[in-house]
Amino acid sequence: MKDDRKKDAQFQLSRRGLLLGAAAGTVGAAVPGMPAQAATADPEDVIDLTGEYPFYGKAEQAGIRTPPQRYTFYMTFDLTTQSRMDLQVLLARWSAAISQLMKGKPVGQIEPARPDAIGFDTGEALNLSPACLTVTVGLGPNVFSDTYGLAGSKPPLLRELKQLPSDAFKPELTGGDLSLQACADDPQVAYHAVRDLARVAKSTGAAATRWTVMGFGRASAGKGQSTPRNLLGFKDGTRNIREDADFDRSVWVKDGPSWQDHGTYQVVRKIQMHIEAWDTDRISDQNAVFGRHKLSGAPLTGTHEFDTPDFHKKDAGGDLVIPATAHIRLAAFENNEGLRILRRSYNYTDGINQYGALDAGLLFISYQSDPAHFERLQTKLGAADRLNEYITHIGSAIFFVPPAPQEGSYIAAQMFADG
Repeated sequence: MKDDRKKDAQFQLSRRGLLLGAAAGTVGAAVPGMPAQAATADPEDVIDLTGEYPFYGKAEQAGIRTPPQRYTFYMTFDLTTQSRMDLQVLLARWSAAISQLMKGKPVGQIEPARPDAIGFDTGEALNLSPACLTVTVGLGPNVFSDTYGLAGSKPPLLRELKQLPSDAFKPELTGGDLSLQACADDPQVAYHAVRDLARVAKSTGAAATRWTVMGFGRASAGKGQSTPRNLLGFKDGTRNIREDADFDRSVWVKDGPSWQDHGTYQVVRKIQMHIEAWDTDRISDQNAVFGRHKLSGAPLTGTHEFDTPDFHKKDAGGDLVIPATAHIRLAAFENNEGLRILRRSYNYTDGINQYGALDAGLLFISYQSDPAHFERLQTKLGAADRLNEYITHIGSAIFFVPPAPQEGSYIAAQMFADG
């Protein structure tokens, strides 16, 4: 990452520091059991907006192993052409544009010299820093159809997900032929990236927008990051994949042509949370639903967040301390023959729904070497997880995320040679 302008763009005040300062004489001392807060800011709350990641050259695309940024703008597209060439041109133009966007540069003229001309870049990110922007491109099953002559290049395990017990999808939030996951530490930078790329898609006549979610408050931790919280107030992603060996074992694809090496399968779900019902539930029941303590994040059998859960421990009455229907028990790799997936999720809000209730939830994004791994976990969770009382899966899609292109090439270029 480049940090040559770090001093000028670094935030000197953090949200947490500002809030703690405002609350110092009121509620700070009134919360029992909470440690005294230091005057210095948490390092994660000091945001360096000059951070920059490369688009070209690495094995995998940025935005997968990259430490999760604070915001995402996620969008899927339908292909609107039957021309293989149109798809090829779109991926090439997207690649060129993404490489500029991730450097904090516009994708073309903002104010052309001719007064009757249309600007190519929308301009709302002009003079903003890169903010650690990553843009990750996914290819849906329909890309690898006979329509585009690419059936021979189809990743071996790419297919539509099977129906799962948790499914209650809205058609307008489901499916797609292409996906863009833009993540950044500035929401306007993430939005600008997808906005400009959507304009590129429209201008080529190759694709049209299908559905989108604006996410905030990353809901999964990467290596070196503290664990964030979902909108139910619980830490999310405590046991996420962080080590290289686990990425090699559980994230990157293993069977396929060489151009797919360091590719992965992306599953995305829009999960609505019934937070107003959740907010009226007693805390002991909330803890039992997750199998963790809300405040510390520790498993009910432990003291600290990263303590290993003891799934065999029983209380004085002979009942399991971590209930059989607890979320962490059902999802734990120990209880699923070592199966793990990478979470890269975000919170979202859509304001107020038609019933006057808060409309919010989780944009769940996972990466795995086999979509069946997600299906296996979600089948188990969808059938027995007590959390299902408070959530509904309303959107879903699956994509193959190819590896990063090399300089001078573009996303998935080799599949056009092989197809």
